[in-house]
Amino acid sequence: MTDNMESQISLEDLTALMEAYLFVALEPIRPIEPAKILGLPLELVEESLENLRRTYAMRDDSGIQVLKIVGGYQMSTRPDMAEPIARLIAAPGGKSRLSKPALETLAVIAYQQPVTVAEVEAVRGVSVDGVVKTLLERKLIKEEGRKQVAGRPILYGTTPDFLHYFGLNSLEDLPPLEDIVIPSDDKHAEHEALQAVGLEDVELEDDKVAD
Repeated sequence: MTDNMESQISLEDLTALMEAYLFVALEPIRPIEPAKILGLPLELVEESLENLRRTYAMRDDSGIQVLKIVGGYQMSTRPDMAEPIARLIAAPGGKSRLSKPALETLAVIAYQQPVTVAEVEAVRGVSVDGVVKTLLERKLIKEEGRKQVAGRPILYGTTPDFLHYFGLNSLEDLPPLEDIVIPSDDKHAEHEALQAVGLEDVELEDDKVAD
């Protein structure tokens, strides 16, 4: 590739090149990276990647989509293909999916970060030391310093790998807490735990009626 590639490549050819790059890339591609390497205007690379995203979004005959996540672009399977694809690629020794306790712990950290282990345990009602270790090993969370209280416990927050794992572009894409349904028989216990760490400060509807 030459420094003057802009004058030698059409938008169509660049789009094809970016499609091939997305196919082999292991991580989301930020437009600035190929723009610098190829000596192309950032706007031209962004346009080619957006063309790919729109093209795949309009195709009903493809199991592939191009997602904009973590500030970049990545080729992935469509959501409706997830279950059969998981069965096809499942093999002994493969990296396991997150367990329910791990997902619950990760959710608390994501919504309340930075947060300590004790604060997570206040919500979950069980010890989470082992789960936190697993999430650290999977690089879904990271240490965010220490809380300035007695004992100076470690604070935890999510990582770009967390966004990647769940197909999010940023933490702003997390669903609002009010959209998360809590089973009715668990509402009071969960409500009290959420209040304890500042995740909830509104009375439950049946509490209001009782008053």
